[in-house]
Amino acid sequence: MSHSHLHPSRAVLLWHVIVILVVSNLVSASINGHTKHRDEEIFVHNGAVASDDPRCSRIGKDVLVEGGNAVDAAVAVALCLGVVSPASSGLGGGAFMLLRLSNGVAKAFDMRETAPILASKDMYGGNATLKAKGGLSVAVPGQLAGLHEAWKQHGKLSWQRLVKPAEILARGGFKISPYLHMQMKASESDILADAGLRSIFAPNGKLLNIGDISYNKKLADTLRAISKYGPQAFYSGLIGLGLVRDVKKAGGILTMKDLKSYTVKQKEPLSTDVLGLKILGMPPPSGGPPMVLLLNILAQYELPSGLLGSLGIHREIEALKHVFAVRMNLGDPDFVNITAVLSDMLSPKFAKVLKKDINDNKTYDPSHYGGKWNQILDHGTSHVSIIDLERNAISMTTTVNAYFGSKILSSSTGIVLNNEMDDFSMPRNVSKDVPPPAPANFVAPGKRPLSSMSPTIVLKDGKLKAVVGASGGAMIIAGTSEVLLNHFVKGLDPLSSVLAPRVYHQLIPNVVNYENWTTVTGDHFELPADIREALKRKGHVLQGLAGGTICQFIVQDIGKLVAVSDPRKGGLPAGF
Repeated sequence: MSHSHLHPSRAVLLWHVIVILVVSNLVSASINGHTKHRDEEIFVHNGAVASDDPRCSRIGKDVLVEGGNAVDAAVAVALCLGVVSPASSGLGGGAFMLLRLSNGVAKAFDMRETAPILASKDMYGGNATLKAKGGLSVAVPGQLAGLHEAWKQHGKLSWQRLVKPAEILARGGFKISPYLHMQMKASESDILADAGLRSIFAPNGKLLNIGDISYNKKLADTLRAISKYGPQAFYSGLIGLGLVRDVKKAGGILTMKDLKSYTVKQKEPLSTDVLGLKILGMPPPSGGPPMVLLLNILAQYELPSGLLGSLGIHREIEALKHVFAVRMNLGDPDFVNITAVLSDMLSPKFAKVLKKDINDNKTYDPSHYGGKWNQILDHGTSHVSIIDLERNAISMTTTVNAYFGSKILSSSTGIVLNNEMDDFSMPRNVSKDVPPPAPANFVAPGKRPLSSMSPTIVLKDGKLKAVVGASGGAMIIAGTSEVLLNHFVKGLDPLSSVLAPRVYHQLIPNVVNYENWTTVTGDHFELPADIREALKRKGHVLQGLAGGTICQFIVQDIGKLVAVSDPRKGGLPAGF
């Protein structure tokens, strides 16, 4: 009898012995060692929202209780996050939203930021700093247009009702969360250097503390105008004029024409059968295709045994290195022909070829994996997972890219502006040790940069099974996949699937990043020492990481929903 047909209970038992070792240090940090009593996990029957912030999850839940659907809740939650978690997402950024309606219809809304009309391939002259922060790093924001489009097609509650909670938080004041405070500390010099950011986060010349109240009256006014006049106020009205003026003042090239010509792209979601599941993912330029390729490679092993222990982690790392080598051939499909590379990434046959190239005993230099191009490292982000009473589901990842995006808060609108231009590759002179930048991802006017964001919806036998996604830049592809594998392959319950320590690899630099940190909530996440030793013996270079991905996971079980918010950021789910 082959391992792949292990009796289910024996397979699960085998896995649980391992999991007890891996997750025990996390669980012991939780209440009395009982994972079941952690607030990060709820069991509900009607609807659930899992986001990065308890206030926003509650706002989403209230929308569902009032008869709103998943789309309504997504609008309210995203606008709330833009107020209380402005280092990660907001009106000044973009998003990818995956929607599956209870009738089986699925849609992908691409509200990714675009390069301004005046942008060009060589606009940075090789200067990476100009691409990373300041006026020239700002791309055309798409989040508001996308939220409104999804709402126009499917929303049930009034637009005003959905915008209001965020406006109240901005005007009445919101408490600085531990995670936002950590982001503020990390960005202190930039906050103090920008008049807009300073006015909100350091009003007396020094940073506010955890629990201090912050007010963003300008953002409240902006939200009020948007609630009254819709996105027109932003894309062709006074808010837009103020935004463009503030970006120009900071040396940027954004124009009213950019805002007026921004369009949301509605696309067919990717749909793949793998691991006995149907996975719905976001099409390019998102992280959907790389994630499908990763799962297709790992599905070739005997399951679950082939992915357990240190050998399982080695195989995952090797698969990731192959995936990242292929990924940099992707770009915005409206600008680059990616038909061939996309069909490879979605093909189980191609995955088989790559799996054959994985050596169980050793790892190799980046050149072995055939990657021609250097990587880009995207950042930041926030993820929201929602399932409503009718079982409509939304997986949405939103971003302003780096912490506080371009490090500019538009003084006239209260909006933190993205630095999404940093996600493009930039032509430059390269040394022989560094692969060249990827031409498929060079800047062009109106183009969308490559992204790792991977909102995902999981079906089994045609029925909704789970909604998952993560924030955390280039690590999102690994983080989202690991949570899925933990639950659907290794048999962990939803909370343990999120709590298990994660590992990441992006091919270049040739380093395994493993979690080793104590979070703002006091939990300690660390890959066990015996697994680290086993990886080192195979030639991996390891580096501890004080951070990583933040996953939001909702699983539909018979008649109930289990919603988990990742404690790594201090989020909590809400539901009823």
